[in-house]
Amino acid sequence: MALSLLSVFIFLQVFRNIVFAASNEESKISVPPSPSYKPSPPLVKPPTLPTTPIKPPTTTPPVKSPATPVTPTKLPVKSYPPQVKPPTSPLVKPPTYKPPTPTVKPPTKPPVQPPTYKPPTPLVKPPSIPPVKPPTAPVKPTPTTPVTTPPPVKPPVNPIPSPPVNAPPVKPPTPPAKPPTPPPVRTRIDCVSLCGTRCGQHSRQNVCMRACVTCCYRCKCVPPGTYGNKEKCGSCYANMKTRGGRPKCP
Repeated sequence: MALSLLSVFIFLQVFRNIVFAASNEESKISVPPSPSYKPSPPLVKPPTLPTTPIKPPTTTPPVKSPATPVTPTKLPVKSYPPQVKPPTSPLVKPPTYKPPTPTVKPPTKPPVQPPTYKPPTPLVKPPSIPPVKPPTAPVKPTPTTPVTTPPPVKPPVNPIPSPPVNAPPVKPPTPPAKPPTPPPVRTRIDCVSLCGTRCGQHSRQNVCMRACVTCCYRCKCVPPGTYGNKEKCGSCYANMKTRGGRPKCP
């Protein structure tokens, strides 16, 4: 790669020198014409050779001379006279008391009883099943025809006319009393007043009023009384359910 770059660079330099010499000869021979501007040839940079990394010189550590071993000097040992120990009296141990060994009784074997003879159990016979007789058909008695005696004939008796009795006047049947019809509902204010009487005895009046006003506003009716009578407002009031499937209207 480096040789090819060098050869290209040398060829360009030679070509440039030839062109420059030819142009000088033409300028000497010919009449000098009007100066004309010639573009300068492009500068060709010499190829840069790759630099090889220079390793720093390795320094060798200084060689240490072997240390001479130091022989320790021994101090003179002084000799002392041997120490004389006083005589020690021998220790007298007190006699140890041994408890008497308990007499071990030989294990007594229980008397061997002879095996008792059991008589064989008698064989139990299965209960005999009595033969089942087929049911006999009941004998029906022959029907006897009853003897009918004709009743005695009585002579006709003329009835004695009784005096007329003043009978009480017959009252026409009274129609059944109609239940009171619920008052008509026109606005939401009417629902509030009617639900106030409907929920008067309820344990949770706020919950009862909220549900009653909703049912009254949808069905335009509130049943009379404080309990029951839902059928008087029709199926709209009686069959309205909550999301859990319970009756909604009180």
